[in-house]
Amino acid sequence: MNKIYVNPLPVRIWHWANAVLFIVLIVTGVQIRYLDLFSFMSFKNAVTVHNWTAFALIGNFFVWLLFYLFSDKNKAYHPEFNIIKLTNASMRQAVYYGWGMFRGEANPHKIDPYHKFNPLQRTLYQILMLFLLPLQFVTGVLLWDVKRFSDVIEMAGGVRVVDTVHVLIFIFFVFYMLFHPYLTTLGHTPMAHIKAMVTGWEEVHEEPQAAAAAEPAATKAA
Repeated sequence: MNKIYVNPLPVRIWHWANAVLFIVLIVTGVQIRYLDLFSFMSFKNAVTVHNWTAFALIGNFFVWLLFYLFSDKNKAYHPEFNIIKLTNASMRQAVYYGWGMFRGEANPHKIDPYHKFNPLQRTLYQILMLFLLPLQFVTGVLLWDVKRFSDVIEMAGGVRVVDTVHVLIFIFFVFYMLFHPYLTTLGHTPMAHIKAMVTGWEEVHEEPQAAAAAEPAATKAA
């Protein structure tokens, strides 16, 4: 195995803060939406916690956005804009996840600090961070003060439309948060990706050519 530093400290802090904020939003959102079924706290407190947590998440998003736009490692977050190349690479990755991984085949994506995500991950990341999350912020802010933003809400189709969009995206993120822990177990060990998000270092299989070149050097040094 070889270690590659792919998760800088700001990314790790942002990631775990994001995870905590998402969980709080989901718990309080369930409380607000399904008051008759769940009662973790009073409705008033659930709304207050939900609102302040949402504003904290918005602030955290702009921290990510600055990194996304200006970090020298921003290629790790940007998709491949060649549609044919992206489609072919995504298909290879999908076949690996659905078949090859269970047969012990090598992952077609080779990780490095500038290519942290495979094609499927990069595409999903763009959808989540540049479309769904901002849309959730907008609908959430509109619902936060319906009276102040009444004109905008009416232009969007009314409170029911805005609320429906907000809830649908909420449901998507609930499933994403449930599925995400499974995806983290798809490294060479179940805890490999989780450790990488704690320490910053990702363990990857060393290329056979590199290992062969390193072996004579190690023998000579001994």
